[in-house]
Amino acid sequence: MRKSLIILSLICMIYGVWAQNSSRRSDSATALVHFPPAAIAAFQKIDAERIRAHVRFLSHDLLEGRGTGQRGGDIAAEYIATQFSLYGLKPAGDNGTYMQKVPMVGMTPAPDTTFSLVPANGSARELKPLIEYVAYDETQQRDSTVNADIVFVGYGVEAPEYKWDDYKGFDVKGKVLLMLVNEPTSEDPNFFKGKALTYYGRWVYKFEKAARKGAVGALLIHKTDMASYPWDVVRNSNSGEKSYLQLDGSPKLKVASWIHLDAAKDLAAAAGMDLDKMMTDARSRDFHPVTLPVKLQAHMVSKVRPFESNNVIAMLPGSDVKLKSEAVMYTAHYDHLGIRPGMPGDNIYNGADDNATGCGILLELAHAFSGAAQQPRRSILFASVTAEEQGLLGSEYLGKHPPITAEKVTLDLNYDDLPPLGSPEEVEVSGSERTTFYPTVEALAAEFRLAIRPDAHPEAGHYYRSDHFSLARVGIPAFSVNEGIKYKGHDAAWGMQKANEYNEKHYHQPSDEYDPEMDFTGDAVMARFGFALGWQAASSAKLVGWEKGDEFEAARAKSGAN
Repeated sequence: MRKSLIILSLICMIYGVWAQNSSRRSDSATALVHFPPAAIAAFQKIDAERIRAHVRFLSHDLLEGRGTGQRGGDIAAEYIATQFSLYGLKPAGDNGTYMQKVPMVGMTPAPDTTFSLVPANGSARELKPLIEYVAYDETQQRDSTVNADIVFVGYGVEAPEYKWDDYKGFDVKGKVLLMLVNEPTSEDPNFFKGKALTYYGRWVYKFEKAARKGAVGALLIHKTDMASYPWDVVRNSNSGEKSYLQLDGSPKLKVASWIHLDAAKDLAAAAGMDLDKMMTDARSRDFHPVTLPVKLQAHMVSKVRPFESNNVIAMLPGSDVKLKSEAVMYTAHYDHLGIRPGMPGDNIYNGADDNATGCGILLELAHAFSGAAQQPRRSILFASVTAEEQGLLGSEYLGKHPPITAEKVTLDLNYDDLPPLGSPEEVEVSGSERTTFYPTVEALAAEFRLAIRPDAHPEAGHYYRSDHFSLARVGIPAFSVNEGIKYKGHDAAWGMQKANEYNEKHYHQPSDEYDPEMDFTGDAVMARFGFALGWQAASSAKLVGWEKGDEFEAARAKSGAN
């Protein structure tokens, strides 16, 4: 199957047969690209076993889970930089190096932190860390005290384009906001995009909005079906040190917290209310904030550790004198959750799937492009970023400090958590339909005999949960490339069962480990597909843009791209 895919794709590349009858042609895709023999030869050399070798090393116990600001994460960055150097790629980091320093602060809650719900009538209830709540001090202080009323603000969303406002002008300065994860549900694609989660549903947005409103804290109610992951993921992602970009003057919360559903039910009961009814009321446009007769009394004590982590960036200069100042970017995060001290048994979060696989593909793409006897017209950037697991921090910093200006990056193709399960018959490119590049994506997928699978879980908001989102926020057309759930020799139910098993048993767990039985055929197919996408974007006459009316169109226009 793999060999036949290669032959078919090469034939199509040679003759430039790209979606000539597509119903969604756009200016960026009208010029068909003839792939030169040098590109075809480079494409042929993409090797699943080289990807395997990178994954095996990066997820080895010796790298201690590649924690941000930890020894294993630094080793991973040096390994990736070394590979870039071996490929002869140009350093694109700071001061002629491959490293872009990302100034960060690590915050670790101390054991003497206290976190209590205090009703106006009744006894205080101190919540248990990790079991009933997780909380961090985003102000990056060693010691902060909060004693404030709790205000229920529904979903905590202010979205004028959907005529939705959970705040209704209510003054929340100095308050602690209790809010639901996710966003108002609907089947209407014109209302919060129907089932698909928008950025309004992401916890990052909710914390940012609460801070801008002047709140001192936020309590996000975790509910598994709404969050799309169990409490274990919240606990594992928020135990031990959590990293933040150094403060830049924007408002931050003293208490940025998740609370367990059971604790939220007890909180509502202490206020003489019913959580189920509160959640139902929050689904209405007529909802108004409700001050609960309960205070949060929290004494946040934290270990504060300033440090630097690194994005690892390399460039392959383009061949066109005029267009080489523009670039296609490939991204993949190398960090994972590191080691959890004090946890019994296996406490190394190896992150084999998440995201040694993406790094392996990124490195194999760098190897393929650098080995080509001829380069595409635009330059190619390869960026392996840090601190994705901490809230897309490395890519956020990269988006704000790109090696070339954002308006000159025509496209970002991101790789994150690609399961090594065999030969795929589908590809997921959620978000590509939002760009003018989508006709090309459709055509190439057809030539690779890959059905484009819609996001299997649009309610999970995957588009806003990986590093391409950070690039989209500064206007760069961006999306992730991944396999669907249909594999050769299996039906879709098998693929869905494997995906569910991974999410339930291995996602953000120490068991996400390398296994010699892993089949990296699909990772190689996704690398070849991404190679073809990138070469086309790097060779087309015009820069890629966002479709008219997209939420990132304004950022692209602001950056000056056309």
